[in-house]
Amino acid sequence: MVLLLPALVAADMAAGVQAAKEKLLAAHGQAQAARIAIGLGQAASLWTAGDGAEADFIAFAEKNFIADPVELEATFLRLDKTFEILDGAFVEMGRDLKWGMDVDQGPMLKVDYLLAEYDPSAHMSDDLFGNKLAFFVLLNYEAPTLDQLIERGPAMDRRAWAQARLANRFRTRLPAPVIQEIVKAYVQADDYISNYNIYLGNLRDKDGKALYPKEFGKLISHWGIRDELKAQYKNEDGLARQQLIYDTMLRIVRQEIPREAVDNPDFVWSPYGKLPEGSKGWEPDTRYATFLNLFKAMRLADPYTPQYPTHIRRKFDREREIPEARAEALLKSICTSPVRHRVAAILQKKLGRPLQPFDLYYNTLKAAPALPEAELDALVSARYKNVADFEKGIPAILEKLGFSEADAAFIGARIKVDPARGSGHAMGAQRPDDSARLRTRVPAGGMNYKGFNIAMHELGHNVEQVISNSMIDYHSLNGVPNTAFTEAFAFLFQGRDLEMLGLTVNDPQAEALDALNEFWMTYEIAGVALMDMQVWHWLYDHPDATPAQLKQAVIRIATEVWNAYYADVFKIGDTPLLAVYSHMIHSALYLPDYPIGHIIAFQLKEYMKGKVLGVEMPRICKQGTLIPDLWMQKAVGAPLSSEPLLKAAEAALKRVQ
Repeated sequence: MVLLLPALVAADMAAGVQAAKEKLLAAHGQAQAARIAIGLGQAASLWTAGDGAEADFIAFAEKNFIADPVELEATFLRLDKTFEILDGAFVEMGRDLKWGMDVDQGPMLKVDYLLAEYDPSAHMSDDLFGNKLAFFVLLNYEAPTLDQLIERGPAMDRRAWAQARLANRFRTRLPAPVIQEIVKAYVQADDYISNYNIYLGNLRDKDGKALYPKEFGKLISHWGIRDELKAQYKNEDGLARQQLIYDTMLRIVRQEIPREAVDNPDFVWSPYGKLPEGSKGWEPDTRYATFLNLFKAMRLADPYTPQYPTHIRRKFDREREIPEARAEALLKSICTSPVRHRVAAILQKKLGRPLQPFDLYYNTLKAAPALPEAELDALVSARYKNVADFEKGIPAILEKLGFSEADAAFIGARIKVDPARGSGHAMGAQRPDDSARLRTRVPAGGMNYKGFNIAMHELGHNVEQVISNSMIDYHSLNGVPNTAFTEAFAFLFQGRDLEMLGLTVNDPQAEALDALNEFWMTYEIAGVALMDMQVWHWLYDHPDATPAQLKQAVIRIATEVWNAYYADVFKIGDTPLLAVYSHMIHSALYLPDYPIGHIIAFQLKEYMKGKVLGVEMPRICKQGTLIPDLWMQKAVGAPLSSEPLLKAAEAALKRVQ
């Protein structure tokens, strides 16, 4: 992947900056000296020869610097509204262009791929720098660094935060062709994963036996087959099916899966046998070629973000605003906690057998619902026969969660539900009157319990998205600090799915079991995130790697992480299971958001005890995009930390044991 683009080389503007500074000081006085120095420095740092000569820069600064505080405030409000319009329109256009890719409305058309790969906003950055609006913002409003926000943030008011976020949107300058290549790579990766379905009814065990009926249908990898593995804990004969799914997962990771087995209702095969007769061969490392393609696309941005010279830095320092070292420490605090051994002992006692690697997915530590899954399926399908039924039921769900009737109606009216082509997802809006979209799979017979559980997760995202977009004071502050925070609300909603069905759990140890379950889920995904981080560092160290080399590196790193944090617990080493997560292939270093989201969710959950979610969530989400620690401080009275989860798990062990 090669783009013949000129590198972003800032022109040598030292003399021009000094000349402009002298003119602006003469015009506006020493009272404006600090603002003048900051604004000129910011604008000059992204000014290239293509933007004009030194004289053009000086003239631009003289004409556009705003000294009058009244005009400065009015200008900010005008810009905030303008970007609400622009961002909202581009989100709506992009959503419609990806409709055929994201929403299940029958077979995809060839044109759907091309439509999805087109990003109508790709040229916006080029255009806004080209007509100098971006430079206007940088000249007049400070774009603080993360360190500056950490230092100053607690003393900044809402207007100052909003202005900082407005300016920070222009601290990078990506050319349109780079943006288009990134979008194209994401679309191709998403298409690969969205259609990576496994028909469990076509699998055969070591004895050539089918453990699932032919009509069982397809499940997406890894989410669907993992959730099916989890469901088998409730069945006395589930171990054989779990082993079959686990061994299939390993074949996917190693790319030792017949290429015809993917999304094919007719191809019978076994993860234990040789290549079936008539097969055209194993999947040719497509999984890792897709990953590599996404990496190469993200690398295209590196020359244009000198303050964030890698995708790793951009993801942690710019997007998450949690330095990588801090995130790594959070994850390792979970993966190295002595709690994991004691929880594993409880799990093994419940299972009545030695632990297997796939017991990392064990999900019945928490108190069990009163109904078996078949009855839960019947209860859910009777209530939600299709996506329209679920959409109509959203206000009632919100009222059960404590939202006022007015808020439930307001939020519910701004969430639309569509049938998902892939595993399901939530998509927010950017214009206050636009709707967030909830995409979920609903079988022909109606939504089942697993589908409802997933839909509740996505609903948590959507409710956060509506509050932080349509109920907030400034568009420049819309959203939450980073993706981990919206994941936290998704986990909160997902954890109350049974309550929304009118079911209760009468178990005196329910709260303790829930804490242990939260710890185990966080432990599961924390190692996966550490693996993802290491793989991205390996990619930057080996930028010319082939798909086969990347595959071997991923398998090695996944195995090393397993051996470091899981082998001593499971008494089994050398498995690459952690590498089965599809996010690694199609979401470019997204996985750390999940364990951090669990940590945040638990802090929120602990804070919510004795409080009403529907009252607290609007207050908390209206904070917008403050930096993570400050957001948490204002939300629950403490910075982001894994200590509440670890302490709760320790206390829970005393009660359960």
